[in-house]
Amino acid sequence: MNDVREATDEDRPETAEAVRERRLHPVTPLRRAWAPFALVVGWAVHDPSGTQQRVNELPVVQLLAGLAVVLVGGSVYGVLSWWFTHFAVTDTELRIRTGLFFRRTAHIRLDRLQAVDVTRPLLARVAGVAKLKLDVVGTEDKDELAYLGEKEATALRAELLARAAGFAPDEAREVGEAPVRGLLHVQPRMLAVSLLLTGAPWVMLIAAIVVPSFLWYATHNLWTVLATGLPMLGGAFASGVGRFIGEYDWTVGESPDGLRIDHGLLDKEHETVPPGRVQTVHIVQPLLWRRFGWVRVELDVAGSDNSVLVPVAPRELAESVIGRILPGVRVPEPDELSRPPARAAWCLPLWWKGYGLAVTDAVFAARHGLLKRRLSLVPHAKVQSVRLSQGPWERRQGVADVRVDTGAGKTVSARLRPTAEATELLHAQADRSRTGRREATPDRWMAS
Repeated sequence: MNDVREATDEDRPETAEAVRERRLHPVTPLRRAWAPFALVVGWAVHDPSGTQQRVNELPVVQLLAGLAVVLVGGSVYGVLSWWFTHFAVTDTELRIRTGLFFRRTAHIRLDRLQAVDVTRPLLARVAGVAKLKLDVVGTEDKDELAYLGEKEATALRAELLARAAGFAPDEAREVGEAPVRGLLHVQPRMLAVSLLLTGAPWVMLIAAIVVPSFLWYATHNLWTVLATGLPMLGGAFASGVGRFIGEYDWTVGESPDGLRIDHGLLDKEHETVPPGRVQTVHIVQPLLWRRFGWVRVELDVAGSDNSVLVPVAPRELAESVIGRILPGVRVPEPDELSRPPARAAWCLPLWWKGYGLAVTDAVFAARHGLLKRRLSLVPHAKVQSVRLSQGPWERRQGVADVRVDTGAGKTVSARLRPTAEATELLHAQADRSRTGRREATPDRWMAS
């Protein structure tokens, strides 16, 4: 059975060198050998009392024999899955063949590549290997090559990007990594303080203490308390300590193949954000960050799950990075955003003051949030459709919402605008979007 991810445009003879197939690193079977163990653990967790009873009834010899079967089965599965996985780089595509019983061949066209990310989890760093994640235009899931030697992964990434940029096969192997110019580095101290000034980890931590305590008082059932409290503690850890570990040593640099992002304390991530595929930029500012003038920058990227550009930085520095990913765009100042009319308070008491709108020659900018402000910038060329929405109560108050849809499948809304203004904005934005798409340069972001 073949699963073709991307078909090539033309079939042409290729040299033996171009289609030379390669295998992944020999440590790869360790990554895949856990599948049989996962089945055993899943079965045990599904019925813990029954599992304990059966284990107690079995002789020690049978337990050891069963453990040996699982170990051997996992090892054999890992080795066979590694043996039947190959990849090759041709003049036009990257081919990945996988499958022990059912064959799957992914044909990834090089001219459709928009990013190649390098990931090095902690254990992979110890083993000296890395994972390549491939972002392809028009696909939601990333194909990956896991694992390769660190030097091989770096060289293959550079070769793929060079070929995608139009270099000939022989030249692509000699090009190497494109030069990088540093734009921003987030100090660990600033990152730690910013997380302490964010409300979500504290709220989840308090909930993880209060809710299990209440359940224990009401039920005196330890399993109920653990089943409720542990996920809450995990959420608090992920939103606080987990974010610090993931966003540690955050560095943004500029290169011909896009903006490069490196980060991670335990798992090292090397990501590429292709500017031409960015649909929306979000500038986020929690309440307690305003005193320091700090902001967080998030992205909506078409066909990619890269969502964070800057975890925390002074607003001026963050805006300079935004200027590199959206050339010619100026971020509107807070006093340039017009609020909804006072009558909008009848639709959304108090919180209506958090909304704002500004339309410049380059972007549609809408803000929402009273305590945690979020300013969304949508370049006119990235707007796919414009809609006007007005419920019965909004119609009575003479206000309406204008919503713009982007190529990343997301929507940005200008809430509670006067009806006449919203109608005019609807038609004007449609004209701006058509003009922007005609004048926009192609989404080819790598230098050739």
